[in-house]
Amino acid sequence: MLARMEPDGRTFDRTTILGNLERIRAGIAAACERSGRDPGAVRIVAAAKTVPPEPIHWVVQAGAIDVGENYVGELSAKHDAVPGARWHFIGTLQSGTAHKVAELAEVVETLSAPRATARLARRAAEGGRRIKALLEIDFTGARSGLAPSDAASAADAAAAASGIELVGLMTLPPFDPDPEHARRYFARLAELAADLRRDHSGLRELSMGMSLDYEVAVEEGATMVRIGTTLFGDRPHRH
Repeated sequence: MLARMEPDGRTFDRTTILGNLERIRAGIAAACERSGRDPGAVRIVAAAKTVPPEPIHWVVQAGAIDVGENYVGELSAKHDAVPGARWHFIGTLQSGTAHKVAELAEVVETLSAPRATARLARRAAEGGRRIKALLEIDFTGARSGLAPSDAASAADAAAAASGIELVGLMTLPPFDPDPEHARRYFARLAELAADLRRDHSGLRELSMGMSLDYEVAVEEGATMVRIGTTLFGDRPHRH
């Protein structure tokens, strides 16, 4: 099927979505050229909240195999319906559902709460899995995530846990229509990662940047950019 309409009125068109994907790839390539980076070092994580399986399958078939989900219910519902996807959990990790995330996700980008992290690691280890994980850092004091001052101790704890492999850091800057205003937060995450790398050499991933500001994030060293609206179109408003 080349296009489909959802009950909420949205229409997903294959040609449009694949055109969006190519424009995003071109934007990443341009940002890499400006900053002297290899475009192959940057992965698109297709942020698929509220997006049905078929459009996700289109982008996976086009080589964008990393798919991010915010909610455990959506991750569970879509997991087996999109073959070939590498699933990232990008929502708030909670102790009550961490066991399900451990069964379904290959990458968890939002480690922060010690109890949820411990449960994720334990359940993954029990299942014979080792999940790649990133610490979520909050520079604003108003979002979920770790304060930068707590990052070192959290990294030590995560690195010592069986069942997870600490590979990087993630952050969300404050919303601002001017993407340049996000640059300092991305730069701070890169600096923090460089500091932590002295004790954790495998900490190479920087997940930062979304639809509005991904080119700025790439210029500042992002290795993963989480893109939803620019790829799949606007999400329905919640009332």
